[in-house]
Parts: sequence; structure tokens; C-alpha cells
Amino acid sequence: MDKIKIIGIAGGSGSGKTYFARALFESIGQEHCALVYQDNFYIDQSSKFDFDGGSVNFDHPSSLDFDLLAEKLRQLKSGKDTQIPIYDFATHQRKTETYHQPTKKIILVDGILIFHPENVRVLFDEMIFFDTAQDLRFKRRLERDVHERGRTPEGVHNQFFKQVKPMHDQFVEPSKEFADYVVKDSGDYDKVLETFSAKFKYLLADK
Repeated sequence: MDKIKIIGIAGGSGSGKTYFARALFESIGQEHCALVYQDNFYIDQSSKFDFDGGSVNFDHPSSLDFDLLAEKLRQLKSGKDTQIPIYDFATHQRKTETYHQPTKKIILVDGILIFHPENVRVLFDEMIFFDTAQDLRFKRRLERDVHERGRTPEGVHNQFFKQVKPMHDQFVEPSKEFADYVVKDSGDYDKVLETFSAKFKYLLADK
């Protein structure tokens, strides 16, 4: 396997895409695989942030630096290591430090909006979209943001129905049309995970 492959894994917030991305990463192994998160590419929102669940829309494409993401993915795809930014969700700022990301044979990219911008989308060799019911996505988002990000239940609720849902309907859901694989339920999940795990292990073995 000579060519570096970049796989996009998208879907709505709480759709299960990140869980899948991590499972695929673990299956392939870090020796051959890297995992890049869209969330690291948020722009600084600290000056505009008013309160939890307030006016700052983190689910609109303009909140993300997709040009920088595309630049980093091009570097990795060309066989070069790169530095990935780190976003601090507590302060809504990009940290001054970055983390070193070595290039790998398989690059997995996780994010709700990564299929929307063309300059990022064209870099994917294959695209997987998680099409998950809204009530389940909200339940997962609520649990994650309260327990992992120190959010309030009220703030999470306000943000989901004032921003997340409208942005999902406008930008995330329509990007499903670009996907090579659409995962709708646990049967699809298991099948796609098994398919990609087997495919990449076979390609990596065929050196």
C-alpha cells in the first residue's frame, strides 16, 4: 500500500461518528493510522462568547478554519508530518501549543461539517456518513457536554434546538449526498466497521 488514504467520517452531533472513528482507529492500529478531529479547527470565539447556549453558533461552517484543515490534510497526504492545533472548549480559544501528527498510511477525519466545504471534501478517498435519529443525537450530546465539557443541561438544550438542529438541517444533512456509505443503524455500523477494518488490514499487508 503506497498511497496514503484519507477517510472522512461525518454525521450529526451525537450520531456515533466519533465512536466509530475511534473503533476503526483502534482496529487498524496507531502504527498505520491517524485520527484528526474537526473540533481542533474551531476559530477563537472567546471575544463573542456570552453564555452557555448563547449567541455564538459553533455549528455553522464559519466557526471552523477549513482552509487550515485542508492544508494539514494535504501535508499528511503528501507524506509529511504536521502540527495540529488544539482548541480549548473551556475558554473558547485555540491554545498556543499544537500537537505533532506524524503522517500514516490511513488518515481518519472526524467531524459534523467536513463534507460541506469542497476544499476539504475533495481530499477524502472515501466518505462515511452517520444518519442517526434526532432524539438519540440530543440524548448523547446532553450526556457528553454536561459530563465532559462542564456544560449546563439548560445551555445544552438551548444550543441544540436553536443552533445545532437548524445547522444540521441546513448544512450537515445535505452533505450526506456526498457519502460513499450511509450508516443508519447498528447493523449498518457493524457491517461498515468490519468492511473498512478488513479492507485496510488487507491493503496494509499488501506492501
